[in-house]
This record gives sequence, C-alpha cells and structure tokens, in this order.
Amino acid sequence: MDPEHLQLLVTRVMPFGKYKGRLLADLPGQYLNWFARVGFPSGELGRLLALMQELDHNGLSALLDPLRQR
Repeated sequence: MDPEHLQLLVTRVMPFGKYKGRLLADLPGQYLNWFARVGFPSGELGRLLALMQELDHNGLSALLDPLRQR
C-alpha cells in the first residue's frame, strides 16, 4: 500500500454518479461494495475505489483520519 494512494483518498473527489463531488474517503460502504460487485472503473480511479472499499470492508477507514488533518 503506497502512502501516496492513501493521501489521494482524502483529496480526490468522485467525478461522476450519485456521489459526484464527494471525497473518495467519504463514499458510503454500500456504494463501494456495489462497485466491487459490478466492477471498478478502469485506471487510477478504479484502483483508488478498490483500495477504499478494502479499507472500509476491513474497518480500517480510521487510518485516513491523520491524513485529513494535514
């Protein structure tokens, strides 16, 4: 897990869909799980969403809290 990717989760916003404009780190778990079922988008966005889903699914979202405060 690249620390740079974790920083991107708290700075990048969702570019489309129901949660457009929301930070990737703030996307609801059910939305991330939906992507896990139907497939993540290609490219960097898909990789970041998959990482966020993994963090959320394993209860590790709090790891991002120190990054939010910077």
